[in-house]
Amino acid sequence: MALTMKDVDRFETARPRLEAIAYRLLGSASEAEDAAQETFLRWQAADTDRIEVPEAWLTKVLTNLCLNQLTSARARRETYVGQWLPEPLLAGDPMLGPADTAEQRESVSYAVMAVLERLSPNERAVYVLREAFDYPHREIAEILDITEAASQQIFHRAKKHVAAGKARTEIDEAAARRIIDEFLAAATSGRTEPLVRLLTQDAVAIGDGGGKIPARTKAFEGALAVAKFMRGLFKPSAAKRALTGGSPDVHVTTANGEPAVVAVLDGRVVGVMCLEITPEGIAAFRNQVNPDKLARATRRWAATEHGEPLFKAF
Repeated sequence: MALTMKDVDRFETARPRLEAIAYRLLGSASEAEDAAQETFLRWQAADTDRIEVPEAWLTKVLTNLCLNQLTSARARRETYVGQWLPEPLLAGDPMLGPADTAEQRESVSYAVMAVLERLSPNERAVYVLREAFDYPHREIAEILDITEAASQQIFHRAKKHVAAGKARTEIDEAAARRIIDEFLAAATSGRTEPLVRLLTQDAVAIGDGGGKIPARTKAFEGALAVAKFMRGLFKPSAAKRALTGGSPDVHVTTANGEPAVVAVLDGRVVGVMCLEITPEGIAAFRNQVNPDKLARATRRWAATEHGEPLFKAF
């Protein structure tokens, strides 16, 4: 059926929310865009005059498309080269979705999205819809074709899993920036000891190169191992300059609501490192260098002001 302009406007009004839901479910901005576009095609083919609540209908279609996608994504990630990390979203990206509450901000953080990868598709969907978008369990039950009681039980189970794996405590923005400045100073000093003092004892460092950029297949674990890795990562070398095509500019910003170090070369984002900072120190570094997952970050970077770089890497 041909859509009216009113129908198109209804969908376009809903698109940012749909993409934000899909991103949290899939961990991929490009796949989230595809899911939203497929939802539009379903909307285009539907008898919209008979749809009483368009928002609910669109959310149901999108969520079920994402659930199907998650099943195949799990199979693909079993053969993924190295560690898999979500596609990072830089500050202000509309796909980050609502950020009015601590729960909403936390739900899109790299730390929580890493935990969401370990949930079942239904657990992930219930958690995202309830925690990030404040859907009542009655509506979630209708979206997923389950009972309201089942939705509540799934949410309780998912929330326990997330609580066990997320950052221990939030830290204020000023303190986080101070720690990042100290980290960068220590990382470029060539010494391990100052880095160790900034890390938690159980700190980890994870890199996603997707088989296209060298990245360790296993995470570095423990303060000393992570500190040695970071010292080496920031040590200048001709090999690193050859790999990236030059010496990237280093900036500090936020990605997925977390403090982040961004490396930019000739306007192209070549790396995004999200830091999980707690009152005890830096608990995790999640470094995205897979070029396939940095295209949106590059577009976002080009569209925003970001100030002068702190220094050039390598």
